[in-house]
Amino acid sequence: MTRTDDALRPALAMSRFGLGARRGRGLDLPGDPIDALREEIRAGADPLSDNPDLAPSDEVLRQFYAFREARKEARESAQQGGAGKASPGMRPDMAAGSPERAGAKDRPEGPPLPRRIFLAELEARAEGAWRRPGVGFAERMVLFWSNHFAVSAAKGPVVRVLAGAFEREAIRPHVFGRFADMLMTVETHPAMLVFLDNQRSVGANSPASRGGRNGLNENLAREILELHTLGVDGGYTQGDVTALAQAITGWTIVGPQGRMGEPGRFMFNPRAHEPGDRTILGVRYPASGFGQGRAALLALARHPATARHVATKLARHFVADEPPQALVDALAATYRNTDGNLAAVSETLVRHELAWAPERAKVRSPLEFTIALMRATDAQPNGQRLAGVLASMGQPLWAPPGPNGFSDLAPAWASAEGVSARMDVASLVASQASSDDPRALAETLFGPLLSAQTREAVARAETRQQGLALLFLSPEFQRR
Repeated sequence: MTRTDDALRPALAMSRFGLGARRGRGLDLPGDPIDALREEIRAGADPLSDNPDLAPSDEVLRQFYAFREARKEARESAQQGGAGKASPGMRPDMAAGSPERAGAKDRPEGPPLPRRIFLAELEARAEGAWRRPGVGFAERMVLFWSNHFAVSAAKGPVVRVLAGAFEREAIRPHVFGRFADMLMTVETHPAMLVFLDNQRSVGANSPASRGGRNGLNENLAREILELHTLGVDGGYTQGDVTALAQAITGWTIVGPQGRMGEPGRFMFNPRAHEPGDRTILGVRYPASGFGQGRAALLALARHPATARHVATKLARHFVADEPPQALVDALAATYRNTDGNLAAVSETLVRHELAWAPERAKVRSPLEFTIALMRATDAQPNGQRLAGVLASMGQPLWAPPGPNGFSDLAPAWASAEGVSARMDVASLVASQASSDDPRALAETLFGPLLSAQTREAVARAETRQQGLALLFLSPEFQRR
């Protein structure tokens, strides 16, 4: 690269591979930006394990089960005109007729348990992104993989309370690990099993079939093949979908009664598993209970079509809607040669010349835009406000419109309606931001990436608030 290109690298690293420069820190990176990115790969993603407000998924489910039971008892008590009892494990103020609820009409109640859990997870994720030192490449990878293995809180209250725990447990530990490990953790996580209905999938010839009253559900198997591994053009057939669905029958969750283990945990139920051998993509998997589905997933993780699918999505996410084929090929080759080592794949990405093209072809999603605003203004995360802002821009957190996640293409976010929503958010943040000089902030955030047009527009603003809003709506801020 030329000297000019070298000067652009810190700003490109922050914008393309990271979360955006932070107010007061700007583009200050120790040493070469590529080395800084590689160090973040070695360090991995923040596990958020030091947050006392976040519980493991099985504990979250047990809390939810108790909350749901308390609500049920309260409704029944109200219908019968009597007093309710608190379920085991619930705070007494959740039971009808308790002293804590006696004055409930006289004081506003806080949000119900599912909402509190969701907002706590949202704030923890946002705060981790806001305070993240350096570039924030690992956090960007969390966002990418969470969208690749999407679950939606819109499915219902169970997925809603589990969405944050799913990301913490199934995504964060593995963003720079082996793809196969992340795949297995994802597909056995309660959030994914409920989202795609596999906890109810029963083999037709299994003891739990009950004469066909319980049936096979192919949702999870189809999305594993189409979205999570091979891709829509990965060469699988409907027969492969059915065979994989049969192989993962019995992958379920222990219910609130805890008849088969600790409530809320993943379990393999042999009584619901379809007996017999399976053939998937021409490979025969002998009957082996849980091991049959596990072997199929591990083979899918190593499939060349999975390497190509993952490589294409990564290149599209970080570089361009139509990614350079040479970059895709390089990422796919690293994936195949390292058995899906995502740290090696990520290093190939940040070291490849085509990933550092000065043209910023990607439009920031509403979530990326919001995080960049927080970092640019040092705005403290507030779960309730963040949820509203993201929903207003069409990207409600952990609630994509389908299993394929939110779009990674510019047209999805560059519509007239989307731009109008961003203008409203930019104006709101500008009105609440500190007394930064917009011209100085623009130089701090973008340095050599700042265009003469944006510099002039910000300088000519009539007020500080208008200058900040113009900066937040500039091509430099909207694109990465």
